[in-house]
Amino acid sequence: MSHKVLIVDDEVNIVISLEFLMEQAGYTVSVARTGEDALHKILEFRPDVVLLDVMLPGVNGFDILQRVRQDPELEDIAVIMLTAKGREVEVAKGMALGANTYITKPFSTRELLAEVRRHLSIAEDHETFAN
Repeated sequence: MSHKVLIVDDEVNIVISLEFLMEQAGYTVSVARTGEDALHKILEFRPDVVLLDVMLPGVNGFDILQRVRQDPELEDIAVIMLTAKGREVEVAKGMALGANTYITKPFSTRELLAEVRRHLSIAEDHETFAN
């Protein structure tokens, strides 16, 4: 079964490159371009990993992260913040709200892919121990 990655970003060029990168790595990909769309797709698509921008039309990435972490059915989803908001206070906020990783733009695609793989590996280890 292919792992699922949800890309949440409103910048078309970033979405195109992330979508290509994740599909080449063998993941099933869905895209959300607004905060509201992201909340809907998280519930419908049930991704294993969310690549989440902070600055979005409507609901921002911090609010999305907070809602995901407050929902017991969604709390196992890995959330990687992928944003230009890289000040220390923003990174601290993202981590305090429950981000698994905080990566600032511009980013290394190699580093990002390694983080996605790392979180999927952690999730698989949890499933093995649960069974």
